[in-house]
Amino acid sequence: MIKSIQLSDELLEATISFDNIKVARIIDEVHMNTVSILQYNNENSLSCVVTLAYYSAQKDYILHREFPAGKGFADIVFIPRKQSARQIIIVELKWNTTAKGAISQIKDKKYAGTLKLYQKEILLVGINYNKKSKKHECIIEKINI
Repeated sequence: MIKSIQLSDELLEATISFDNIKVARIIDEVHMNTVSILQYNNENSLSCVVTLAYYSAQKDYILHREFPAGKGFADIVFIPRKQSARQIIIVELKWNTTAKGAISQIKDKKYAGTLKLYQKEILLVGINYNKKSKKHECIIEKINI
């Protein structure tokens, strides 16, 4: 349990530090260690894995899955708690496409516009899982709205 919490802390710090490779590696590790092989190649499983992987973020954030934003629903949005100085994070998950496509969806569907009342600076995180290669990829960007 201690290892899982440490890994979760590392994941949040890697996200805030724009360490795409480390984020993908940690998501890969959590995915491998928590999901049955029967459910591994499932988009809902990936969403649950990401939520679980960011478990320790809950001390600074309120996590919202399928958050209504812009022209659709953002997969996961991290809204900082009142006592936190953290940035908003929008996570979009993709399956057999690209992390770049996830970032494009966040921008195209204007998910961040809904959140400008909270903050002007927002982190965008695109995570893709490739079923064939069994690899996760991540892209992290910062936008100002």
